[in-house]
Amino acid sequence: MQLDLLRESVLSLGEMSKLIFHDSMEAVIDLNVELARKTLALEQEADKLEEGIEVSIFDLLALQQPMASDLRLVVSALKISADLRRVVGLSINIAKIPERIEGRHVKPLIDTKRMADITADMIANSLKAFETRDSELARATAARDEEVDKIFYAVWVELLGMMAKDTSIISKATHLLFLVRYLERIADHCCNICESVVYLTTAERVKLN
Repeated sequence: MQLDLLRESVLSLGEMSKLIFHDSMEAVIDLNVELARKTLALEQEADKLEEGIEVSIFDLLALQQPMASDLRLVVSALKISADLRRVVGLSINIAKIPERIEGRHVKPLIDTKRMADITADMIANSLKAFETRDSELARATAARDEEVDKIFYAVWVELLGMMAKDTSIISKATHLLFLVRYLERIADHCCNICESVVYLTTAERVKLN
């Protein structure tokens, strides 16, 4: 029963991380300051969810002696919740960008939006893999990190080139450099979640990114 509650708590944090990521990206693409502020306010809720997971884990370890497979769930839940909290933290960083950019973006965010869409899929599918204990889905999800990396490097080079040609856009372009870096790191945390799922289901420790 406690293990089921722990699993549900991790999934709740996952849903919160998906929401914060989605809204932070919508805010930064549209430069919607109001939505950005609402998104920033959700960080405290994510903190409470993570704290609840930690308390549940410590209670489980103190009051029960989990079997090997159950212990893997406990360890995986702790690691996954930490990665989800980092996803939230990076998404919050994204939500801070709209207030720092005046006017319009220096370029259409077509590639960046594509990068964000892949990352959103990685968050959703890594959580689905955890929920269903699907190690194959976890591996397939982590493999998409390569797509994110390719777009990241392409956008990074493009923005640096634009900044070299026009120094007046450096401030705005720098915020977009941070944005794609945050997306790239969120995808890395999704890979970590997928590694935890593989460990949970197979007891195998793997590196997937």
